Amino acid sequence: MKFFGFVLGALALVSGAIAVDIQKSVIITYKENTPDSVIRDAKKAIVAAGGVITHEYTLMKGFSAKVGEKTLESVSAFSENYATIEEDKVVNTL
Repeated sequence: MKFFGFVLGALALVSGAIAVDIQKSVIITYKENTPDSVIRDAKKAIVAAGGVITHEYTLMKGFSAKVGEKTLESVSAFSENYATIEEDKVVNTL
């Protein structure tokens, strides 16, 4: 009976670890005609979910952030007509 309890506990621990929202570094840029309220709401949603705005761009509308995948999906849904979301990564030339 103790073994069965141990197995259930281990399974609960593994499923909890899998449910953790994985953080991604992303760059989110917006079209010039994007209302400021859309960008403001996206940043608020990211911060409210535990994400971090790492940089705000001045030459274009947009920002970079560390954000959970689930939050990124919701931000993408309400910004779909305006935003381009891409992973922030190093790009090398040949």
